[in-house]
Amino acid sequence: MEKSPKFAVIGGGSWATAIVKMLCENVDTVHWYMRSVYAIEHIKKQEHNPNYLSSVEFDVNQLELSSDINKTIAAADYLIFAIPSAFLKRELDGLKVSLEDKMIFSAIKGIVPESSLIVGEHFEKFYNIPPENIGVITGPCHAEEVALERLSYITIACTDEERAKIMADHLASDYIKCKISDDVTGTEYAAMLKNIYAIAAGIAHGLGYGDNFQSVLMSNAIREMKKFIKKVHKMKRNINDSAYLGDLLVTGYSIFSRNRMFGNMIGKGYTVKSAQMEMSMIAEGYYATESAYKINKEVKAKTPIINAVYGILYEGKNPKKVMKKLADKMD
Repeated sequence: MEKSPKFAVIGGGSWATAIVKMLCENVDTVHWYMRSVYAIEHIKKQEHNPNYLSSVEFDVNQLELSSDINKTIAAADYLIFAIPSAFLKRELDGLKVSLEDKMIFSAIKGIVPESSLIVGEHFEKFYNIPPENIGVITGPCHAEEVALERLSYITIACTDEERAKIMADHLASDYIKCKISDDVTGTEYAAMLKNIYAIAAGIAHGLGYGDNFQSVLMSNAIREMKKFIKKVHKMKRNINDSAYLGDLLVTGYSIFSRNRMFGNMIGKGYTVKSAQMEMSMIAEGYYATESAYKINKEVKAKTPIINAVYGILYEGKNPKKVMKKLADKMD
């Protein structure tokens, strides 16, 4: 077993902030990279992130903050990437240090737009990271509830069970329960797909559909997710486990869900651009929709919900008409 591993979190958003909070419960020092020098200086002086989860107070003596990604990565054994997938390539393009011998965990809920790959596959293909050195941190878990220290559940997926346990042990606390999985690819695709379905739920809500319709939409969404994931990565999995169904439900229903919020705005008549401008956070599902649609042209799963969301977001189709047709297809 590895002894006293050093941890680094890459990202300055709400999920990154929540993960740093979790790690600080169990380790003396967390290396934390964020692009914003202003945010770093603010945390050092005011002991909280000025932009995300500002109620979380840090002991700054536990933090090694830096705006130099190379410095942060060089200092750690376990790297947790928690930045929007749309910005991952930009950050990685600045790498000068090697990722060799690093254990990489993705807490990113999306597809890398430039490669149309989930994050683990992107690291494996472009950085030659062996599969056993790649893991996933997924829900069902909202950063906002971690900040409030409400009981939350996290799934740690890795083919190396020992390394998954190490990560789980360093994230677990009185209010964080961790479960281990070996379905790295499946859980990461599920984390990406649930954002698309949350957008669909938001669009429906914005159009005035009620809870009865939402329940049918979620029921169809989990079956669609199962078909899609089975096509891209066939293995034995229970789609009703928390990493799949639980994450789908919390993202589809929660007031904290930025993807549901984004969809709700679209349903109420916002254009995609105006909805994006009004939101202060990235809705990963927007990028995931295009990627999933393209992937499905190859794998050919039956995905009427993904197709409907793609039509609305990327083809300019009328949300009311599209959702009406979708409603007629569901059971």
